[in-house]
Amino acid sequence: MATARAQGEPPEVHDPAALAQARAVLEACGSPREMQEAVLAAVTRNEEWRGRRCLNLLAPEAPTSPTVRALLSAEVGTRAAEGHIGAVHRWFAGTRHIDEIEALCVELLKRAFRARYAEHRLTAGMVGNLAVYAALTQPGDVVMSVAQPVGGHSSNRADGPAGVRGLQIVDVPFDPVELEVDLEQFRKLAPRVRPRLVALGLSMTLFPFPLPAMREIVADWGGRIFFDGAHQLGLIAGGQFQDPLREGAAVLTGSAGKTFSGPQSGIMVWDDPALTGPLTHAVFPVLAATHQVNRVAALAVAAAEMLAFGEGYMAQIVRNARALGAALSRRGISVLGAHKGYTATHQVIADVRRFGGGLDVARRLEQAHIITNKNLIPGDRPEDWDRPSGLRLGTIEVTRLGMREAEMETIAAFMARVLVERESPEAVGQDVVAFRLGYQTLYYCFDHGLPPGAGQRGEHEATTR
Repeated sequence: MATARAQGEPPEVHDPAALAQARAVLEACGSPREMQEAVLAAVTRNEEWRGRRCLNLLAPEAPTSPTVRALLSAEVGTRAAEGHIGAVHRWFAGTRHIDEIEALCVELLKRAFRARYAEHRLTAGMVGNLAVYAALTQPGDVVMSVAQPVGGHSSNRADGPAGVRGLQIVDVPFDPVELEVDLEQFRKLAPRVRPRLVALGLSMTLFPFPLPAMREIVADWGGRIFFDGAHQLGLIAGGQFQDPLREGAAVLTGSAGKTFSGPQSGIMVWDDPALTGPLTHAVFPVLAATHQVNRVAALAVAAAEMLAFGEGYMAQIVRNARALGAALSRRGISVLGAHKGYTATHQVIADVRRFGGGLDVARRLEQAHIITNKNLIPGDRPEDWDRPSGLRLGTIEVTRLGMREAEMETIAAFMARVLVERESPEAVGQDVVAFRLGYQTLYYCFDHGLPPGAGQRGEHEATTR
């Protein structure tokens, strides 16, 4: 039975219509078993639609390999493993095989990122960011991060972990045309505010950062560079982006479920032994206790896949993003960074103001089974979050399905039919589904190897990276 809202109770933050529909479904069920079946049916509907019939162009989303996905339901996921690796560090007995799994994961992450230390227990990338702030700052410290309209993320702003830590946040100067740090302005501003940390974490990320120069500037007062590579982790591991730890970053965090193509979780790596104590203490016992060992096993397998297939997989992701940007531009859809080759990552950012803005465009494309997300772009204000001017696209999933540059032309044509030619999204959607049904195998993994015709050294040659 639905519960009436108490007088004076604040409104529900979720969509009231969606919750009302859920209540109606549950009230129509005759038993808890039927309620379970309603949940399973919703999962199946999503798998059929998003998993088989949609062109998923979300930049923060990647399909996991069949093996990684299977491990997420492994028996070990029911086991508790509080503490660091090793019997003496565990609160519970019976963890010797869990120690094996976790130790393998740590060592695989070290290899993937060419790092001396790695942390595997983070349940999300933002938890990793909070661990960095807890370990390396004190409340009241100054940190610098990039503002959101030019690509920054809440992880490093007042409404995220940095704000929760009580830090004073100063904007990193950012060039809205070149879409990169304004180094000359940074050179002037940073010595005046003397940040303890400079956090480089962007959700709209197209081009590398001038890390060595920034590191040299903040070193004068003992400041550190913190690289939040949420979106770039796989590109970094695959050698297709800058290498933050080699270029001056003290610590690298990120989300495993984006370009790294692992389970939804976080990763943190670093080289300085002096950071090991504070960083790992911030993870345990502060932020993580039982940390989903099934997820750790899945993360370990994703790291092994990255060692074997990452170089070719990530290179194709970037090639596809550049091809998609160029194809959209030719069809009358404005793309940021055109004068710089559109992108050096998996992302493409379109300015869709002339088509109604990011929210409206994303909704229309969804009707055509093309999944994107609205995005703030330079010129927007932070308060434009709900209705920004931009659209963010990513090429992770379509690449793992075996698509290459020719298919990016096809995808751009679908989008142009909806936006430029103003065809019915439903009519275009029929063609999208027919096209997508021809791409159902996930590649760049041990389950299915490489896509037909892909040129990359074999898995046995890649294991010595």
